[in-house]
Amino acid sequence: MKMNVITLRPVWYILSGTMIGLSILFLAIWGLKQGIDFTGGSLLAVKYNTRPTPTEVQQVFDTAHVNLGSIVIQPVGEQEMQFRLRHMTEEEHQTLIQALKKKYADAVELRFDAIGPVIGEELRQKAIRGLVIVLVAIALYVAYVFRKVSVPVKSWKYGLVTIFTAFHDVIVPIGVFAFLGHFYGIEIGTPFVAAILTILGYSITDTIVVMDRIRENLQKLSGSFEDIVAASVRQTFFRSFSTSITTLLVLFAIHFFGGESLRDFTLTLIIGIATGTYSSIFIASPLLVSWDRWSRKP
Repeated sequence: MKMNVITLRPVWYILSGTMIGLSILFLAIWGLKQGIDFTGGSLLAVKYNTRPTPTEVQQVFDTAHVNLGSIVIQPVGEQEMQFRLRHMTEEEHQTLIQALKKKYADAVELRFDAIGPVIGEELRQKAIRGLVIVLVAIALYVAYVFRKVSVPVKSWKYGLVTIFTAFHDVIVPIGVFAFLGHFYGIEIGTPFVAAILTILGYSITDTIVVMDRIRENLQKLSGSFEDIVAASVRQTFFRSFSTSITTLLVLFAIHFFGGESLRDFTLTLIIGIATGTYSSIFIASPLLVSWDRWSRKP
């Protein structure tokens, strides 16, 4: 029995609508918890042989004679601890490190990043602008590539469907991180933006592979548009699925064994690529069929 994902498109639409709706709801209610890349501030990471408690470290900071304001102390792994503070000068940074090393001789500084609020705002604006430019460029590119395909679906519709699936693949991980940020304090930064852009590229590539097969089969096969699309999906299903599985296996390995600093980045990619594989097969092609049917209605 041949699998025909097209006839089950109402199921895929309900599933995708639920994921998109929840993601937008989470984003509207909680928003994304932005890291110092966007808000400005300082991030200090320290490693101990025997890690003290956050309360003990807070007492050391209180005696350092540096007005640090609100501090977020976050244990990481078994030996590390991260501190998120207001924007500090290099002099304040050194004063803080000396206070820690005086109390804990085994303390080793792993990382210190300081970003001013103006730079953070600039990074946020550039990230949004970059995402918009990429989406517009993708729509124009797809419309150009499929410019010779006009029957029964116009070329610009392929572009819009591709943009919708890209939005689908991006909004889901964004919604997940809005949830994780609210309940688990996970922040986003420039690595998150890099992951989102990577997801866009992967999603578009996967979607175009299916659509390109549809374009080829429109010239080779006879039958209704729905039958041709269903045949094209069957022909590309194994390729898309196997490629995604191998990619996800590598990402899972990096996520669990690649260190704490890579986990949020790889988690974003895992969610986005899994969603992208689903949308390229179960959303993009069925949408073309639905659009064709809607356009035929009197």
